[in-house]
Amino acid sequence: MSMSNRRTIDNNLSSSSFHGNTRQMTHSIHQQVHMQELVRGLPAIFTDQQIKRLKEHKYASEGTTLLDPYMQIFWKRLVEYCPLWVAPNLLTIIGLVLNIGTSVSLLILTDGAKEQCTRWMYLLTALGVFIYQSLDAIDGKQARRTDSSTPLGELFDHGCDSVSTVFVTLAFCCATQLGVYPWLMFWCCMFSYVIFYCAHWQTYVTGKLRFAKFDCTEAQFFFLFVCMLTVISPAFWTISIPIVHIEFRVFAALAMIISGLCNAAKNVYTISQGGCGRNSSSIAGTSIIFPAWPISFLIFLAFIASSHSLSTALQQHTALHLLCYGIVFSKITNRLIVAHMSKSALNAWDHAYLGPIVFCINQYFGCCISEHKVLWAFLIFSLADLLRYNIKVCQELCDALNIHCFRIKTPANIKSDVTH
Repeated sequence: MSMSNRRTIDNNLSSSSFHGNTRQMTHSIHQQVHMQELVRGLPAIFTDQQIKRLKEHKYASEGTTLLDPYMQIFWKRLVEYCPLWVAPNLLTIIGLVLNIGTSVSLLILTDGAKEQCTRWMYLLTALGVFIYQSLDAIDGKQARRTDSSTPLGELFDHGCDSVSTVFVTLAFCCATQLGVYPWLMFWCCMFSYVIFYCAHWQTYVTGKLRFAKFDCTEAQFFFLFVCMLTVISPAFWTISIPIVHIEFRVFAALAMIISGLCNAAKNVYTISQGGCGRNSSSIAGTSIIFPAWPISFLIFLAFIASSHSLSTALQQHTALHLLCYGIVFSKITNRLIVAHMSKSALNAWDHAYLGPIVFCINQYFGCCISEHKVLWAFLIFSLADLLRYNIKVCQELCDALNIHCFRIKTPANIKSDVTH
């Protein structure tokens, strides 16, 4: 074959490859635009006034936990290894995906917290939580470092924390094989949800997120300690404590519940002192008591469904049952966070309650549909509702602030971070 023919063939191949890549890129762009238009077509969540107040929102917090001063040294060094083109929200979502992935794997391998599993899975779950904790801690530092701090970042961070709370709590129950005590696992999960909700209820009232001495960082390290003990001896939690004659897993669950009650009680006391709004109202100028309704209604529905189940759904499908209510908790907590940041009133009704209500109605009519099937429908609907809400919130804020959720412009100068 002559050199000219070879050049012609090479040119044709290059041209064909170029046009193929161009078509793929064009098709990908069209798909992205189509998805964005679909999201924009969903019912709006924010009013113009709420968007305006969100733009004006400034993060405020006070207090330092026991471990934060020491961990800050590690987090400040860690963020320096993060490329400047990486968006803070991208760090958060990567950590959350790893956290959820390892926790769900543990749920499956332990048959919903009822059995032991291979030791490396506990180690992987602990690693997933540690990575999420680290990335969650440096996302704000990355935002200040790249000059990309926005209200969306705070909202995204707290929203991911609400989801992580659900999966870390369930993973804790798996590590201690707490599923053999369904009602203890039930209250362990419910109190975990209440603790997180009360922290943001207090923020909605006072305008500041207050950190206790034993807070999220310490709770996550407690979970890591639990996982490491399980890696060393998976049967450790079944051993009875001398004299008191209760198993270590029961003791760990009670310790978690009691510490959570103390934190929640402290937040409720702070709330009772009045808010930062007019006449001691909330930051939105609304009742400081009304935010108790969403979480109270959810726990009421969960308790009724668990105690009146004809097929003993809590006992038979403990982890699935509690995961369903955890997703609803995440949705109502996200609404509370949005209400705080946009200085808006909370609505009494949310579509998230449909799942728990339908489950109770099915029980009332003698479980005409298998409760196991209803639970899966409940979970799928709740996940879809949570995703729809969060995606729509991100889209509206991105449009209002003229930013991308997972992309930022590389800054010209690196900013050092000296804040908490």
